[in-house]
Amino acid sequence: MRDRGSESSRWLIQAEYDLRAAQYNGDGGFYAVACFQAQQAGEKALKAFLFASGERVVLGHSIAELGQICATYEARFKKLVAKVGKLDRFYIPTRYPNGLPGGVPAEVYDEADSEDAIAMASELVEFVRERLDVSHED
Repeated sequence: MRDRGSESSRWLIQAEYDLRAAQYNGDGGFYAVACFQAQQAGEKALKAFLFASGERVVLGHSIAELGQICATYEARFKKLVAKVGKLDRFYIPTRYPNGLPGGVPAEVYDEADSEDAIAMASELVEFVRERLDVSHED
């Protein structure tokens, strides 16, 4: 197994990449994709924190559930996750037509949805970056 700092870094790098991809797709009008990638950025940032905290195996995709685990290491995650846990809404329905009662994700999600998702993911990624004392690099 890789050392926890290295594994944490790998997850944070991918979280930042996914966040940039979400921004790119949102700017391009691919709102459902942007929402999903924002959720992915948040999920991976939380996993980066958990690996840095000493977890060896981190399973799951729920921002809310991963955030609760993070809160056992740092209580301030609890308040943040109450706010950004809404990203979980973008995990399945943004990708699969049968995740919605009607329509298709490409036609249901809009610019406001992607902007909200990206804002939540940005806040979460930055929060984790600060905890890991990592400089932001573009």
